[in-house]
Amino acid sequence: MKKALEGLRVIDLTHAYNGPFCTTLLADNGADVIKIEPLSGDQCRQWGPMDDKSGESGFYAFLNRNKKGITLNLKDKRGLKIFYDLVQDADIVVQNYRAGVAEKLKVDYEHIRKINPAIIYAAGSGFGQDSPLAQRPCYDIVAQSMGGMVNLTGFPDSVPTKVGPSIADNVTGIYLCVGILMALYNREKTGHGQMVDVAMVDTIFSLLENAIVKTTMHGEIPQRQGNIDPSIAPFDIYSCKDGYIALGVGNDKLFRIFCKTIGHEELLENPHYRTNDLRCQYYKDGLQQLIQNWTKDKTKKELEELFATVGIPCGPVLDMKEAIEQPQIQARQMMIHINHPTIGPMYIQGCPIKLSETPGSVDTPAPLLGQHTQEVLGLTDDEYKMLQKEGVVL
Repeated sequence: MKKALEGLRVIDLTHAYNGPFCTTLLADNGADVIKIEPLSGDQCRQWGPMDDKSGESGFYAFLNRNKKGITLNLKDKRGLKIFYDLVQDADIVVQNYRAGVAEKLKVDYEHIRKINPAIIYAAGSGFGQDSPLAQRPCYDIVAQSMGGMVNLTGFPDSVPTKVGPSIADNVTGIYLCVGILMALYNREKTGHGQMVDVAMVDTIFSLLENAIVKTTMHGEIPQRQGNIDPSIAPFDIYSCKDGYIALGVGNDKLFRIFCKTIGHEELLENPHYRTNDLRCQYYKDGLQQLIQNWTKDKTKKELEELFATVGIPCGPVLDMKEAIEQPQIQARQMMIHINHPTIGPMYIQGCPIKLSETPGSVDTPAPLLGQHTQEVLGLTDDEYKMLQKEGVVL
């Protein structure tokens, strides 16, 4: 079965997380992604978990499936010439260097567009290509902090807390992918390429929803509230007999159903709970504890089944093993089996975007360092050995 992006060639200069996540989305959906690594390899080849037998990174293996991997010394004139030759036949170049590094290596947009004016050139970075902090290095925890998310996460009496997964990297990769597809659509109409510039701090800032509006409209700076949502109540995580349950009662109609379901219809007569806005104001003054007292003697399964029956959004808090094994994840093929050449059998995430006619899939494992160099560059054995000897390729 054909995939949506078949026929597109992507030159992937990315490392770490946000860039490789972008190019994985493209590769899962059929793009021919050629991952170019320095001779030392992508830094995330050193990030755990590491396979005990082979020493390979499971993180790298998950994040770089469906790609062909080559090594290239871009600081060598011959390596740069090889890169330029690859760019001539490419549709997309993706990099996530710190601003200024691509220019130093002569693989920036201005150099590349002279070789291929129709190229879509995507750059992910911490602070963007043109900003006061452009040349600063950045990791996810820095972006979450400077974007405003860390100060909103955690409980009022706790220290500021980052979101568990690397959400700045992850969503920056998604935004890069979306920007590339937008630029491709425009190129179909105009024939012109362009640059896509996505910053991790911008990405986090864009996710803060009503916290920004609350600050600008009311002059009130939101603070940490634990699992409470400032705009919806009840919207929280409650303890129960065997763990925790998440519950969201998003409007007045659902609140009426909720009160009847838990046997507390008297709440509907309380003037503090008549509207969602009022419930948000007075949630901590009694409603939160009442619900907690009601859930604590019930199991996650009992609560989930009860609220699912009446249409109230509800779900158990699952650990990683439980999340992997739940029927929902399995039915959506969000976990797949693949064989890695040195790690062996792996069980990793599947494709989250489901297309009816051109579905994406995970077909090949992540490449070993330099695995496809000779194949992709079309080198004879002698040419390959010479370039290896001279430090142009691994």
